[in-house]
Amino acid sequence: MSSLSASRKGQVTFSDPPIANFLFNDTRMSLLWLVLRLYLGYEWIMAGWSKLFNPVWFGDKAGVALTGFLNGALAKTAGEHPDVQGWYAGFLQNMVMPNAALWSRFVVIGEILVGAALILGIFTGLAAFFGGFMNVNYLLAGTVSTNPVLFIVATWLVLAWKTAGWIGLDRWVLPRLGTMWSPGKTTG
Repeated sequence: MSSLSASRKGQVTFSDPPIANFLFNDTRMSLLWLVLRLYLGYEWIMAGWSKLFNPVWFGDKAGVALTGFLNGALAKTAGEHPDVQGWYAGFLQNMVMPNAALWSRFVVIGEILVGAALILGIFTGLAAFFGGFMNVNYLLAGTVSTNPVLFIVATWLVLAWKTAGWIGLDRWVLPRLGTMWSPGKTTG
């Protein structure tokens, strides 16, 4: 079978190789995705939970910890090969820093929501996407730590969105809601 096929009016479609179909579309791989999903969800929920009751992240002094993080990131903009690019430093300085308390709360809520969704296996692809988006922002701010590994796992879960939540709530929720291109039982 060819990996390239012609459709109507000159449209060309590509078929996935068998290994990609097995990894990302076969429910037999859902156990692997469950393990990775739980690992990633645990990491996110623990990161958010530790900040939730910390007054410098979410309490009456919200924004203090984030401001310290931002100052560290902005200090990495100097030199011949800066860790933080000028355009991102501009975003941090002009958008995030003046609203540090609000952004601090966004970080905490985002980490907890991503973690909970991944652990429950609900909207797994979307949760993994937003987790990866947060990882990219930490990387752009010059923080390496576990962020590259977490970003890779998130990317794999996004690719496996159809089966990554099979052992989870997505197994029942997604067929009912459907997708934008194929309405589910409750939307169509």
